[in-house]
Amino acid sequence: MTEQFSRRDFLSTSSQAGLAAMFAGVAPTVLVGADASPDGKPAVLGGTAMNQSSYSAWPILQGDEEKEMLKVLKSGRWFRNHFGSEVPLFEEEYAKMCGAKFCVATNSGTSALVSALAALDIGPGDEVITTPYTFIATINSILGHFALPVLVDVDIDTFQVDGKLADAACTENTRCLMPVHIGGYPANMDDFVEVGKKRNIRVIEDACQGHFGEWRGKKFGTLGDAGCFSFQVSKNIPSGEGGAVLTNDEMLADRIYRSHYNCVGRRSGPNDYTHGVVRGLNHRMTEFQGALLRVQMKHTAQYVPIREANGRYLNKLLAEIPGVIPAKLDDRVTMNAWHLYMFRIDPEKFGINRSLFLKALNAERIPSGGGYGHGDWVEFVRRTYDTPAGKRVYPKPVLDKWEERVRHLPQFEKVYSQTVWLQQNMLLGPKTNMEIIADAIRRIQKNAAEIAKG
Repeated sequence: MTEQFSRRDFLSTSSQAGLAAMFAGVAPTVLVGADASPDGKPAVLGGTAMNQSSYSAWPILQGDEEKEMLKVLKSGRWFRNHFGSEVPLFEEEYAKMCGAKFCVATNSGTSALVSALAALDIGPGDEVITTPYTFIATINSILGHFALPVLVDVDIDTFQVDGKLADAACTENTRCLMPVHIGGYPANMDDFVEVGKKRNIRVIEDACQGHFGEWRGKKFGTLGDAGCFSFQVSKNIPSGEGGAVLTNDEMLADRIYRSHYNCVGRRSGPNDYTHGVVRGLNHRMTEFQGALLRVQMKHTAQYVPIREANGRYLNKLLAEIPGVIPAKLDDRVTMNAWHLYMFRIDPEKFGINRSLFLKALNAERIPSGGGYGHGDWVEFVRRTYDTPAGKRVYPKPVLDKWEERVRHLPQFEKVYSQTVWLQQNMLLGPKTNMEIIADAIRRIQKNAAEIAKG
């Protein structure tokens, strides 16, 4: 394994480094003086940090959370009630907000992915096409069904899985396409929908980071056969943990419901365990999660246009700096989700590598990270199936052949090693915040040669 750094690690590491104080909800300001200007000395070289204040806290309490949580507590109905409660109300409201016909709430984004795959009867020997640039839950949801993740390379401009490679990656064993909207930026859904229709293969969107995003005016998670979301605390709609699956296919909605509720049907009584219809486990959302999400969902939409304006403005500013390459937004993206703000550092054009850049940017009191650790997916999958059961399904010759298909991913290697992440709460302030970030990066670039000397 190589560098390991997830968004959860980022928040933890930032706190340990004393950067947690920057999330207190005050807009950053720039100190007057030569050192705190784009032409001044970078903080990593002893200058004054560009940012002298803090970013918006996350999650943001909206005021009704305590009342609604206490209402659930006092009701004594803490689990999902089959015929009507906070969770079914959340499902109805979230489906309506996203423009979907059906929603099944789960206890996590991972459970949403697992339930959707179970509803499609994905199992041993089946292949699911997806991206290597994703959180481990995407891969684990596939392995949890004893299926094989078939990784295709990413598009170097958008950092997203390359839909044009999906068709060539299909075999007679391909049962599902699972594009991931990493960072809240969309995969090219036109390509994936076209391949799905051409080959009669289902498309499940991993939209766990894609809340509020729109492709051609349609919400992420509603473009394929099903879309899976996470409401983990860092997400743009948070509830600590939680998830949901959206679909417009009523039969599929019924199967997803059974898969998340130990085979209980969506319209039947709570004790109607119809076995054999679909593999079922308990992935239900609790009433506490449902109540919290209903409050958060009413208010978090107000942040969407703020992130959209600031994200696009920061794109414009950073594109002017040599060696800085913001993730490209396709013209078909009518609203980006901006769960993360992502850009690449080209070490040859910028003058230093990502590791030195991150050290310098954090010294400017602008918290940043390198994103998910790459690891080695081939090694990970081989270890997972290095069991008696795994070897029966995937003997060494089968995994060797699979490895030949997924080992060479040159664009992913470049994106993984060069990408920088900023968290979504950093896009919630005024435009001047974006200018401070850009100015800090600009002066790091101007002094790259001296920073490289150490």
